[in-house]
Amino acid sequence: MKYLLGIKRSMTQVYDDKGFHTPVTVLRVGPCVVTQVKTVGHDGYNAVQIGCGEKKRGSRALRGHLKNLVKESGAQVFAHLKEARLESVDGIERGDLLDLSSFAAGDHVDVVGTSKGKGFAGVVKRHHFHGHPPSHGHKDQERMPGSIGAGGNQHVFKGVRMAGRMGGERVTVKDLVVIKVDASLGELWLNGALPGSPNSLVIVTGAGEMKFKKAEKSESKSEENIGPQAKETDTSLDAGTQKADESPAQSVA
Repeated sequence: MKYLLGIKRSMTQVYDDKGFHTPVTVLRVGPCVVTQVKTVGHDGYNAVQIGCGEKKRGSRALRGHLKNLVKESGAQVFAHLKEARLESVDGIERGDLLDLSSFAAGDHVDVVGTSKGKGFAGVVKRHHFHGHPPSHGHKDQERMPGSIGAGGNQHVFKGVRMAGRMGGERVTVKDLVVIKVDASLGELWLNGALPGSPNSLVIVTGAGEMKFKKAEKSESKSEENIGPQAKETDTSLDAGTQKADESPAQSVA
């Protein structure tokens, strides 16, 4: 399964050769870093924890959890951490990178996001109730929900559609098509609209195999630089031992 974290950026449109346009949503996808690898033997299931984004501050526990990770952005802590379950985690190590190389134009993906919060809303806006006619004694009851249950049960059944807080829920949009993959800018273009406001986190999943890249580790001192120094010290020690060996012989002579 392909898995990637992105930030919803904006919407635009793309025109084809015949002049027809397709609305698209642009996602900004940075290098996602594997922050933890979970296995069946240790955790009971196979999964990888992925981090993306950056923020200035984080708890001491979070900073300790993300210690010694290679982050190209230079952020102290990741802004988002999500977990993806896999059938196998063989060859995956902490610090590996995920980028847009797993996706190509024409792929079909599912996108998960958090819808915009709209506050307290009535049944007409929240559940698309038709409302009552403005005559025949309804007066000011045009947008009211009407009956919410029979009187004999003396309680409201669970699941009755009523007024309440709207939005701010996890929403999944399925079978979207990848229109364009721009690796140089780190952008992924998908057809249609996506849940959430601009700069909100979205999860892109699809069929296929995840391609991990090994992070570039900081260069340490090479053996070539250390070798001559070691040889000099060795020769100096050898010379010292030779002098120590020679001195008694000379005294005896």
